[in-house]
Amino acid sequence: MATAEDFRRMLRGAALRVTRPRVAVLTAVYAHPHADTDSIVGSVREELPEVSHQAVYDSLRVLTTAGLVRRIQPAGSAARYESRVGDNHHHVVCRSCRAIADVDCAVGSAPCLAASDDRGFSIDEAEVFYWGRCPDCSPPATPDRPRAAPDRS
Repeated sequence: MATAEDFRRMLRGAALRVTRPRVAVLTAVYAHPHADTDSIVGSVREELPEVSHQAVYDSLRVLTTAGLVRRIQPAGSAARYESRVGDNHHHVVCRSCRAIADVDCAVGSAPCLAASDDRGFSIDEAEVFYWGRCPDCSPPATPDRPRAAPDRS
């Protein structure tokens, strides 16, 4: 687990001012992968009770722009933040409990997937969400009943 000093070094390395809210936000994102903004605010307020929502939102924006955290937003979900940056991994989302987990690239190197028609764009990233049911939400498989087929709803 990264320390507060690691976070201060990361901020300096990105040419950002080191502030208590930024360090606290980085701490929260690293401790709670794929957390939404409200969860991050709650976590930061455990360390800095006086911090405003706006300070957390501003910190998340700055940290995302600097590439120190990554913002994802699965369909129908609030924005989520994670510390795994610098690669082009994807995510799997549970349709029932909305748990999110990282999955490595499907095939090849970034951007992982080649568009059938890039429409003239120079593609440098592909964002993929796999949907299904997590192990806790899937009915258990038995010898007479294999694991249920995925619900495509």
